[in-house]
Amino acid sequence: MAIAVRWTGMKTFLATETRVQLHEWLAIATGSLVQAALLVFVWVLNKDLLAPALVGALIYSVFLIGQRVLNEAAYIRIDHKLNELYHASPMTPESYFLGMSLGILLAYLPPIVVLTLLLEMVRPLDLVVLGTLAGTLLAVWAFSSTLGYYISTLFKDMKTIWPYSSLLTNLFGIVPPVFYGIHFIDPALRSIVLVVPTSSAVALVEGAAGMESLSSAEYLLAGVSLAVEALLLLAFGLYWARRTAREV
Repeated sequence: MAIAVRWTGMKTFLATETRVQLHEWLAIATGSLVQAALLVFVWVLNKDLLAPALVGALIYSVFLIGQRVLNEAAYIRIDHKLNELYHASPMTPESYFLGMSLGILLAYLPPIVVLTLLLEMVRPLDLVVLGTLAGTLLAVWAFSSTLGYYISTLFKDMKTIWPYSSLLTNLFGIVPPVFYGIHFIDPALRSIVLVVPTSSAVALVEGAAGMESLSSAEYLLAGVSLAVEALLLLAFGLYWARRTAREV
């Protein structure tokens, strides 16, 4: 009973947030423009790299959900002043955080499904690769959503938040080997790359699919670091949601 009370309101808020996001279909479409443009260039210039590019596009797309959580949470709290109203309801802070994050994930699933189907057409995936892909996508979602929610609570001006959204997108989605192979990274630096959630997720999927060659130690480092970071950040997000529930 205590566990059920802890998640009061999550189902309702999840459904509400999903409907809100689906009404913003233009935001969902524009969120896939970078991936679509990159895939067109790869298709024209070197079709052999299309499968790795699709893996990178999938991980990048899920990471962008965290930036949407950042903007949505800040918008509700700063512009609409609804944060206190939600928390004054029977809905718990944990349900508020997870309901928002899961609702945005569901709304942004269509482009992710399309990319997965394209990847399956270009390079058929067995159950091991599909399982690895699903696990890494969930881990990146947990990491990115929590990071976005946490940053949204640190500021009281939307204009202050926007640069951080761009910074995180570039820092985790462009600089590390997400859209390019980890084999381009100097061996001495690969251990650093493999602890970055986005690039470790890409490396795990591409390694499982035979697109990249990773040693057993590299598989272990990437897998453990991604799992630990995702679980720790998600636990921190639940804690932080309760701690900041009554803050304006």
